Amino acid sequence: MESVLCYLLFFVMTGICPLVTGAPSELKCPDSNLNITGGTFTLSKNYDEGSTLKFHCPQGYYPYPVKKRQCSRGKWDPAPTKRRADCRKITCPNPHGLDNGVVEPYKPLYYVNDTTTYRCHSDYTFRGSSTRVCQLNGKWSGSTPICSRDSDHCPDPGTPPGASRTGHIFNIDDKVTYRCDNKLKLLGSKVRVCQDGGQWSGREPECYADYTYDTPAEVAEAFGSTLKTTLTTHEENGQQGKKIILDQKGKLNIYIALDASDSIEEEEFERAKEIIIKLIDKISYYEVSPNYEIIIFATEATRIVSIADYKREDERKLYKIINTLKDYKYDDKGQKSGTNIAKAYKTILDSMSFEKTSNITAFIETRHVIIMFTDGIYNMGGNPIHHVNEIKQLVYHGDDMKRDEYLDIYAFGVGEDVQKEDIDFWVTNRPNEKHFFLLPNMEDVQQTFDEMIDESTSVGLCGLYRSYRNYDEQSHEAKRQSYPWLIQFFVTREDGTSSNCLGSLVTPSFILTAAHCFKFEDLPDNIKLETPTSNSLQPLKAKDFMLHPKYKPRGKVSEGISEYYEHDVALIELEQEIKADASLRPICIPCTKETSGALRLSGSDVTCAKHKEELLTGDLVNAFFMSAKQKQGMLPKNDVQIKLGHKRDACIEDAKKALNISDEKARLLITDNFLCTGGEEQNHVDEVSCKGDSGGATFVQQKVRAFQVGVVSWGLKDLCTGEVKYDELSTARDFHIDLFNPEVQNFLQMYLGDEQRGTPLTFLKR
Repeated sequence: MESVLCYLLFFVMTGICPLVTGAPSELKCPDSNLNITGGTFTLSKNYDEGSTLKFHCPQGYYPYPVKKRQCSRGKWDPAPTKRRADCRKITCPNPHGLDNGVVEPYKPLYYVNDTTTYRCHSDYTFRGSSTRVCQLNGKWSGSTPICSRDSDHCPDPGTPPGASRTGHIFNIDDKVTYRCDNKLKLLGSKVRVCQDGGQWSGREPECYADYTYDTPAEVAEAFGSTLKTTLTTHEENGQQGKKIILDQKGKLNIYIALDASDSIEEEEFERAKEIIIKLIDKISYYEVSPNYEIIIFATEATRIVSIADYKREDERKLYKIINTLKDYKYDDKGQKSGTNIAKAYKTILDSMSFEKTSNITAFIETRHVIIMFTDGIYNMGGNPIHHVNEIKQLVYHGDDMKRDEYLDIYAFGVGEDVQKEDIDFWVTNRPNEKHFFLLPNMEDVQQTFDEMIDESTSVGLCGLYRSYRNYDEQSHEAKRQSYPWLIQFFVTREDGTSSNCLGSLVTPSFILTAAHCFKFEDLPDNIKLETPTSNSLQPLKAKDFMLHPKYKPRGKVSEGISEYYEHDVALIELEQEIKADASLRPICIPCTKETSGALRLSGSDVTCAKHKEELLTGDLVNAFFMSAKQKQGMLPKNDVQIKLGHKRDACIEDAKKALNISDEKARLLITDNFLCTGGEEQNHVDEVSCKGDSGGATFVQQKVRAFQVGVVSWGLKDLCTGEVKYDELSTARDFHIDLFNPEVQNFLQMYLGDEQRGTPLTFLKR
């Protein structure tokens, strides 16, 4: 009895509960001064020890100054103040960081649904979203507006809302540095460097308030497009000698770590398990069979499944891993319920070190994906950044430039008090890719996975191809996989004449080609479709063909132009949809949502203009077209440069000389709706097209995706017979139909966006 009285007296005097044997443990926190103006609150365990009080505000508002309080030792932490908490309107970061332009209207604060418009001063070029809306998650819609002259080596990187930038010179090795306004936290790259290739290092920074989150839709696009490229079978050999191989033999290791510490509620933990099971199930639809390691951590880290064990299993691997995860309970972590995120990464590091020691050759060929679910609030083990850096060094094997794509570290920061800036350092950081996602709860994470592209279409992702290191040694069937969209076709006629052209598969039901390959009296039955170099692919049969309604080769005769090829595009509709695989797959065409995913552009405000900015950047754009003339049983790929801006003037000059026409007539013939290749630039002489190449794709490659930007139409000179002289080649020019032409886009959308004609594409705003 005396000990109890002593305990109570000590508590009254100090407010601290001493550890006295036999002392009562049913402490309660006070119920006064807890209300929030304009909102409500909930309690997880009433006013008992360990209870969490959460404030809730209406849509468009957030609780201030705190989101929640914790009952600990009879006190609320943080303690209530005399001034009652209240619900305040969500605002978006200050958008006035636009250099060389105007933001309207000017306001000291911008609230949800407020709209801003952007325009540039004269002599400056505009990029980004001209109109933006403040969203419920505290972020502006669309992309950062930029006004620039783009006269330096790298384009102006802009200044995102809520940030300021130092650095206004953008040549090689120049740096720009960002910081966020007071009370905002910077996620992304604080410092970016202009690189040799004209790209900025890292990713564009964003300024987040305490209430700012990513939406499930934008996470689904950003995470989905990046992960899907990783998960699709391919080999790549880039200019720097990269080689990535993913196949059914298990050269992809996926590590998934799930936080089960006390800062994660049991309900959220159980939902996270369901999400991981859904992710594994989605991955099972892809062309690769990864090895898995699943770690659940609190104070200690427990391997539910290890990479080594997974490799030893011969049968029913996925069935076992899913059931093992289902059987693991929240309380199985035991009494040690701290948060040791460093231990989780250390466990992954140990597994990877074991794999590398066991077989260094296999390890070097293996790609590694780490996915972490946590709130980032660690209270033991120290900062995980040291183990994350060790993982990077282990995988990069001394060359982070050539091997950076062998490692993807993602983190889902889930909860109301996520340590944003800490977690942002624990992920990989590559240009135009986002690996850290911030969501308020597991329900939003689940919605993210629900919004990712349907599993059944995953192997049909546009533009995926294989590029082989030892191309000449590959079989014809394997080589076909380096241009799986390519179609060759022949049109025969009763008068004995025929046409032979190329085309590109752009949906499972349509082939895009040139209109001049057809005569108006041609019949679909006279079109013979072939997939070059392969005899085992699905048979293709034409159902119909459509020419652009404005294709009129004699349309400018009255102006002295005998043949005119503007709008020289056509579509061939297939009798049956193809089933996409590694050897037969559509190419990406611009201004579609599907291509946004391939370009890793997220957000509902991505436009056709943004695609053009991404794919046709600079005055010289490296591009390719296929040749119909076989070499060693193959159709070779021709390397060209698309001439834009002032570089295009040389195309007009060469046309004037070759055709002996005036400048005025040359510009009537070669409108801005043609892309030009050919000639010599920077010691590079372009290949030129030959008879039979017409209708083929003019395409740009990024990583392992191909994007069609044009259709091979016509050229100034026929240099495909006999020996070609250098002088002739250096002034030869080819012209390609620009797929960004609005009239061409209207034609494509009419058929490719029609739900009644097979699997449709979703076209974007201009």
